[in-house]
Amino acid sequence: MIGRLKSLLAGLGADTAPDSDDDGVHLAAAALLVEAAMMDGGMDDGERARIARTLSERFGVPRETVDSLIDRARSRTDQSTQLIPFTRTLKDALPYDERTVILEMLWEIAYANGELHDYESNLVRRIAGLLFVSDRDSGEARKRALARLGLD
Repeated sequence: MIGRLKSLLAGLGADTAPDSDDDGVHLAAAALLVEAAMMDGGMDDGERARIARTLSERFGVPRETVDSLIDRARSRTDQSTQLIPFTRTLKDALPYDERTVILEMLWEIAYANGELHDYESNLVRRIAGLLFVSDRDSGEARKRALARLGLD
């Protein structure tokens, strides 16, 4: 499975639809984004739209399948009490610089409503540790996310 994920990322598995069950990277990333959105009490329409846009822009997930991916991710996070299965998938499949992009995506979702809740901040810091991304690079990802959102 890991080899399949790596070939997907390298473009060798381009014929596989992003919403297929084999696409653990997109599902793991979506699950972490959904978890970040839920940390402040629930995922509102704006946060869901931001997740959809982020997945489409960063991973090239087609707009017509992104809602299904988010629904699957939400279902998985509702069924799981741990982040490790999701972060392990990403850590094993993505090189370091792409894991920092995942953190940037998470910071964007955490700041989607214009402010950062303590629980959101704690979640992103924990995920950074589980993805083996340094504090410095996580901080840089946060700055890029703030600039992207126009909140710097």
